[in-house]
Amino acid sequence: MTMQNTIRYKRVLVKISGEGFGNADGRGIKTEQFTTVARELQKVSEIGIELAVVLGGGNILRGAKLNNVGKSRVQADQAGMIATVINALLLQDILEGFNIKAHVVSAIEVKNITESFVLRTCLQYLKEKDIIIFAGGTGNPYFTTDTAAALRAIEISAEVMMKATRVDGVYTDDPIKNPSAKLYKRLTYMDVLNKQLGVMDLTAISLCMENKLPIIVFNMNNQENIKKAIRGEPVGTYIGE
Repeated sequence: MTMQNTIRYKRVLVKISGEGFGNADGRGIKTEQFTTVARELQKVSEIGIELAVVLGGGNILRGAKLNNVGKSRVQADQAGMIATVINALLLQDILEGFNIKAHVVSAIEVKNITESFVLRTCLQYLKEKDIIIFAGGTGNPYFTTDTAAALRAIEISAEVMMKATRVDGVYTDDPIKNPSAKLYKRLTYMDVLNKQLGVMDLTAISLCMENKLPIIVFNMNNQENIKKAIRGEPVGTYIGE
């Protein structure tokens, strides 16, 4: 049986937190991390998957933290949006170095550097098997990049949203702080909301639930995880109905 015949999801959106591109503490820009992520995306793209990516910017700047030290929440979030654009441009450059065509599509205007979000254009890119890197969050303050990922996944009719993290999935507690925390293999949307598990903000989970968009949370550092998830193999935590 060929790889193409074993594919479960053919149009996928992957959400990658900014911390995944940083150093051990999740801060800064670590070129090797961008290369690792790009290699995994390349593998998926080359088997014909229609692939979009939403990036966070927490390795560079988190708007919420600026707000905590007395800065305007609106301006802090806008600065955070710019951080996601920086990550997107770096990832695009590395992907294109691997001969993968990638487009940075931003919800905030960065004239002559990124493309603006136009749904019809994005759908055409997907059909052509180009990778879309969504940046700038939703373009509005007070919304996280998780919500942006849910929104974009729904808009492009993705079959699944995959959230790449630094741990193996959703746990009963923070597995870094509590080694006894247990990994959930499967959850419903209401499980996540009622137990306040914190895997995504409430708006993102509610959007996915309303539109019946499944979520797979997995460890990006484990190679082949995206491929396994696309084939429908059990990886990380599955969140759905």
